[in-house]
Amino acid sequence: MPVTTLEKNSEKQSSIVMNPELEQRDLVSIDTNQLQPFCFSYRFTDAMLMGADIRTVETYLDAHQGWFTRCAHPMTASQLGKNGYALTIGKFNSFGYAVEPKIGLELLPQDSGVYRIKTLAIPDYNPPGYEVSFNAQMRLIEVVSDERSSTKIDWDLDLKVLIQFPKFIYKLPTGVIQGTGDKLLKQIVNRVSRQLTHKVQQDFHGSFGLQIPKK
Repeated sequence: MPVTTLEKNSEKQSSIVMNPELEQRDLVSIDTNQLQPFCFSYRFTDAMLMGADIRTVETYLDAHQGWFTRCAHPMTASQLGKNGYALTIGKFNSFGYAVEPKIGLELLPQDSGVYRIKTLAIPDYNPPGYEVSFNAQMRLIEVVSDERSSTKIDWDLDLKVLIQFPKFIYKLPTGVIQGTGDKLLKQIVNRVSRQLTHKVQQDFHGSFGLQIPKK
């Protein structure tokens, strides 16, 4: 889904959504399409150290057909074409509204030591009440050391999630919905990132018989 769609929706909240005093009788008469979706966003940065030279790390990352599905667990990942994956993140619940996000990701070929990941449409799948814009990049940086060669991977993610809630959610104050959604998104990203970083480091160093560098 284009980022511009998310940006437009995040900038334009209807008067209905912005009214914290909305009563139940008003909700009954309002069509769901009149209730503007909420846009939640989070910018995330992190880094991990790999105990090998850049060329070895590139060889590993380029072969994502192996490590991505292994390291995504306990999330489920199924391959879409040559560079894409359909990733089911897990079930989340807030305000009595449950969702099990599923997102398509495309791992683009590296460009001068930079790997980019972007949203990919999943064929024959229509997300129920949500849309996701995922834009990330990994930059490989050589770390000079007297002991051994190592590579630092800097990770940067720009994530936006657009959600059309059921009517009863809109009775809550806008600030409560927005704040809770942003906080939940941050918690999800931080948790998934920690798990993925740990698994990728273990998988990489195990594949090459190397020890994980100390922080």
